[in-house]
Amino acid sequence: MDFQHVSVIGAGSWGTALAALLAEKAKNITLWCYEAQVAHGINQQRRNPLFVSEYALPANIRATTHMWDVADSQLIVVVVPTQFTRTVLQSLKPHVGDDCVAISASKGIEGATLTLISTIYQQVFGQDFLDRICFLSGPSFARDVLAGLPTAVALAGYRPDLVQSLQHFCSNSFFRIYRTHDVVGLELGGALKNVIALAAGISDGLGFGHSARAALITRGLAEMIRLGECLGAEPGTFAGLSGLGDLLLTATSENSRNRKVGFYLGQGQSLEAIRIGSGEVAEGVRTAEAVYQLAGKHAIDMPISTAVYQILYEHRVPRSVVAALMERDLKRES
Repeated sequence: MDFQHVSVIGAGSWGTALAALLAEKAKNITLWCYEAQVAHGINQQRRNPLFVSEYALPANIRATTHMWDVADSQLIVVVVPTQFTRTVLQSLKPHVGDDCVAISASKGIEGATLTLISTIYQQVFGQDFLDRICFLSGPSFARDVLAGLPTAVALAGYRPDLVQSLQHFCSNSFFRIYRTHDVVGLELGGALKNVIALAAGISDGLGFGHSARAALITRGLAEMIRLGECLGAEPGTFAGLSGLGDLLLTATSENSRNRKVGFYLGQGQSLEAIRIGSGEVAEGVRTAEAVYQLAGKHAIDMPISTAVYQILYEHRVPRSVVAALMERDLKRES
């Protein structure tokens, strides 16, 4: 497939990076921005004034705040926070042509409905649209992609030929895409790892060291697999880029928003104070509540995710929550 007009919905850090990446493949890139300030900055100065402003953007990116400007797109890439995805898709729907295909590059679970992003697309566009969309996830920071640093991610979809076409179109010399058919596993990996990254950040903020962080990542991955199997994912997917790969990046890097929020929580700051000081959303904060509810609904043992929920929403003291985790009954590793 050859896509000459590509639209990216969402001009945060990751949306901006993907627009720049695809600008070398497509003749025209339309970047839909929520903030008029962002659209103006990109069109006038070739920079996103709010996110990743240090990187100049290609000349064939045109920013807009009008959804109707994406109407003739052959490929639409949606990169908005999960909690806003449904509303944005409802605004987007009238402008999506019958031959247009899509990529979802958002990560998370809709809190109000405990719904995966693929289900949101199905509900908004209809069952048939699932054959026209793929889902992108994996260990990737926007600044690494904008700097042209080697990055590998995964792309999942229900239609093998579309997955392969988009895999080839979106890959280049430094951005490598692997394909998979496990949509649910890829989506859950991208969402659940943010909660474990919060836990790792809390541990680091408490000064518990590398051994504690390694244990949290390992046992957190076991929780991800347990919930994933219950919801229909393949366990092996969590050993790949969208599972372990993304988890390692998000739980260990100082550039990770989720780890950073956890770190500040571990140091005693309130969630409200952290929110005020942050310009971007840490998706794991909202995902933690959804995961807690899903674990309860399906009777899945997820002690680390539960601990994160307790710190975020029950205002439990992090050190006491960790003590309770360590004092649980001893058991077999599984």
